[in-house]
Amino acid sequence: MFLKRVDGPRQVTLPDGSILSRADLPPADTRRWVASRKAIVVKAVMHGLISQSEALERYALSEEEFALWQTAVEKHGEKALRVTTIQRYRQL
Repeated sequence: MFLKRVDGPRQVTLPDGSILSRADLPPADTRRWVASRKAIVVKAVMHGLISQSEALERYALSEEEFALWQTAVEKHGEKALRVTTIQRYRQL
């Protein structure tokens, strides 16, 4: 079996002890963004699995959109990424 050459690590260990690998990332053609997929991408960038620029390019995200996801996770956790609870966590 041959492994595809990639820049950066193939997997990282998260603070809770779980392992996040490139195989855990959502497909590049993802169009329906649920909270769990957003959280995986944010965790991957925060812990150095992929760079922010790689995530923006791979998933066709704007810098502003990704920054909103990242801020929500940092301030309120993964639950803040849910569309149904966005009003609760949005700053006025």
